[in-house]
Amino acid sequence: MFGQKQPPPPDAVEPQATSAATAAAASPIGAGSAVTALPERTPLAQGNEALVRSDLFRIIRTGVFTSMNASAAVGKTREQMKPGVEQLVLEIAAHERLNVTISEQSQIVSELLNDMFGVGPIEPLLADDSVTDVLVNGPDQVYVERHGRLELTPYKFRDNAHVVSVAQRIAAGVGRRVDESSPMVDARLADGSRVNVILPPLAIRGACIAIRKFSKRNITLHRMAQQGNMSAQMSNVLKLASTCRLNVIVSGGTGSGKTTLLNALSHFIGDRERVITIEDAAELQLQQPHVVSLETRPENAEGLGGVAQRDLVRNALRMRPDRIILGETRGPEAFDVLQAMNTGHDGSMTTIHANTPRDAITRLESMVMMANGNLPLMSIRRQIASAVHLIVQIERMRDGVRRVTRITELVGMEGEVIITQDLFTFRYDASAYNEEVKGVFETAALRPAFSERAAYYGVEEALLEAMRP
Repeated sequence: MFGQKQPPPPDAVEPQATSAATAAAASPIGAGSAVTALPERTPLAQGNEALVRSDLFRIIRTGVFTSMNASAAVGKTREQMKPGVEQLVLEIAAHERLNVTISEQSQIVSELLNDMFGVGPIEPLLADDSVTDVLVNGPDQVYVERHGRLELTPYKFRDNAHVVSVAQRIAAGVGRRVDESSPMVDARLADGSRVNVILPPLAIRGACIAIRKFSKRNITLHRMAQQGNMSAQMSNVLKLASTCRLNVIVSGGTGSGKTTLLNALSHFIGDRERVITIEDAAELQLQQPHVVSLETRPENAEGLGGVAQRDLVRNALRMRPDRIILGETRGPEAFDVLQAMNTGHDGSMTTIHANTPRDAITRLESMVMMANGNLPLMSIRRQIASAVHLIVQIERMRDGVRRVTRITELVGMEGEVIITQDLFTFRYDASAYNEEVKGVFETAALRPAFSERAAYYGVEEALLEAMRP
């Protein structure tokens, strides 16, 4: 996890700090606090609120960061620093005559190490495999998503400055910044988890951090079929589609599992292929040996130096890619992606926000127009029809389960309309309404239009077998 990594470089935390420890000491709570008054005894609650906001913790924290040798902390790991921090906590508690129990000492040491090396009080949530999203709404409210449902946790930050400090440390870890002049940023943790930060004055009730955790488990199409996210037949067809180098668009809403499905599809890319991935914040975890990962860059304080996805797509075309995988298509880069799919980069993939496959096509048309408003709509549709082979629709349903609700094939043009056919659909059973969504995955029992392509790759029989009802 993030907390087990090396501490961030000195200049990545605070301008005057020389280590993660001194950065934490420089925060408003620790700085300038006199270690004099004996705090009133307060029992520590199940969560961390009573701890991180108590006078006991403030006195010990201030003493630890005041006494710590900053130069000795540079370059050390969490485990290497733990014995020294424990010793300092004991010494300060004895010096200030604080009555600290063994349980409280353990909690204090853990919170201090989380401040130095991790993401503060929410570090335990990142270590919890059942948590998929961590949502910080100011210092007093931390939600998590478990099994598709939101839950309020007892974890809290000291104050808004503490939240901002954690957010700045995360952003600095990937060479980005977030402050009042640039109050929004997309970043990532060391384990690949995606982070979005928005600060006041844009966030009225305090700094907000949204963390989309990257799953430690290697999610495959087979596992998704076992979990009920799709049927075994759908899994086989998608596997063959990736093997046959079809151009695939994964469509769905926010948090529906588009990137996870894209990762699962990438497992069937050949080891001899050169793959280039392009993302705003790197999330894709491809297993192939020949992968080049590109990431966009925001503008600096002077409004210069920004590199958009469209710039990276254009550059990727000059890097001799076999496949281009775009984390998300959301703007003018759609035009360049279609050009790439139409010019020999078969097997390219991307995701798009849309509620149905037909909506995904409409959104593609709109985004291409953003890039080149002079193109006739008929020309854009012809490009889409010739470039895209499959649209895979995924949805997070009301029971929290992500399901592939439709696999749609684009088969060509008829007049001015793009013709599609559904190979698979999820049929919801309206008669069995309860907490769990009931339904069946149905196959259309059609011969896919890409069966000739499957024959070229020697998998036509396997494709026809997968399509049988």
